[in-house]
Formats: sequence, structure tokens, C-alpha cells
Amino acid sequence: MKLSIIVPVFNERSTIREILRQVRAVDIRPELPPGSTVEKEIVVVDDWSSDGTRDILQEEGKSGDTQVLFHDRNMGKGAAVRTGLAHATGDLMIIQDADLEYDPEDYRALLRPILKGRTKVVYGSRFLGEHKAMLFWHSVGNHVVTLVTNLLYDTTLTDMETCYKVFTAEVARKIQLRSPRWGFDPEITAKILKQGYRIYEVPIAYSGREYGEGKKIRGRDVITVLWTLLKHRFMD
Repeated sequence: MKLSIIVPVFNERSTIREILRQVRAVDIRPELPPGSTVEKEIVVVDDWSSDGTRDILQEEGKSGDTQVLFHDRNMGKGAAVRTGLAHATGDLMIIQDADLEYDPEDYRALLRPILKGRTKVVYGSRFLGEHKAMLFWHSVGNHVVTLVTNLLYDTTLTDMETCYKVFTAEVARKIQLRSPRWGFDPEITAKILKQGYRIYEVPIAYSGREYGEGKKIRGRDVITVLWTLLKHRFMD
């Protein structure tokens, strides 16, 4: 089995080395059937960082398990994920943010339902697992967009906006993504659900950053998310 870990990056000089170290170190073999082997493929996409991240990634790309791709202009997280998916060759795919909010030690829990044949898509829910308290309005925004997702697509998710989305290569091939920026999460969720896949959720740990620590999403991005959910429900 090959696991592709797709890491979109924009201006994460202070965290990129550590998150790649953690991704390389995590051991998912206990979840595999006896005698099985796993190969990890790390696909990093730098979205035109300007803080020195690109220089670090030039070095990290020398590792045999890490492919580093560079955008020639800033295009957004959704575009970076699309680039990563286009170059990934794994049987399973997982999205990993380049900050330290999400813990790769949760990979085993995320992969378990797929490896046991229960589903083809797993989301890691920050609201089901242990987590550092979010900013109030950040939490409200997350609950609002998740509620709208559930109403529009007849599901019962607790965390649509989670970074940790895991799916098989079969699912990835069926979904054509177009949103370049913060519309990525609602677009992929909408298209997964419209394809008839049910999303399995598992608890994950979460240590959210403050805006002063580099958090990038803003309240205005909720409008983009809601519009994307509505568009793919009624216009596609």
C-alpha cells in the first residue's frame, strides 16, 4: 500500500521542518494486515511563499520520500491541493496542513475505517477529540458552515472544515476540483457527498494557532465557504 500525504504550504518557515519530521516519523504499520507493507509518499506544494519557506523546501526535497513542487505565483490552498493530488500516486490520500495544528500521530485512527473496509472517505473531527479551545468566532464559523453542509447534503458531519480529509485514489479520480482558495473544503465535501459516498468521522487532536502565530483564515472566508456549498448543491 502507498499513502500519499499532500502538504500545501504558504509562508510556514517556522513549522515546515517539524511537520515534515513528524510525517516521516509516524508509523502506521500496526493498522495493516500481517505481512503487509506501506510506502509513504510526501507531496509538498509551496504556494509562492515569501518568508524563506522555499529555501527550506529546496533542502527537504532532497529526501527520497519527499517530492516538492513550487507554484510560480500565489494561487491559494485549493490550488495547492489540486497540484498535490495531480502528482500523488498513492492508493490512499491524506491532506496535511504545514502548521502544527494537526498531529500526524492521528493517521492510524484516520486510516483504520478505510483499511477495515467500512468507508472510502474519512474526516478527522476536531470537535470529537481533545483540542485547545478555539477563538469564539472561529468556532461559531465552523459550526455554521458544518450545519449548512448537513442541511444541504443530508449528512451529520461535526467538522466539515477539518484539514484531515482522507480518501482512496478511486475517490480522488472521480472528483474534479476547481476552487483555488478557501472554497476547497466545501467543494470537495460537496462533490464527495454528491457522488454518493458517506463520510466517516473519527476524533482527532487539535492545537489551533492564534492569528498572531500565523493563522490565515478570516471571518470573511465564511462567505466563500457558504457560497461554494450553495453553488455545488444547486448549480452543478
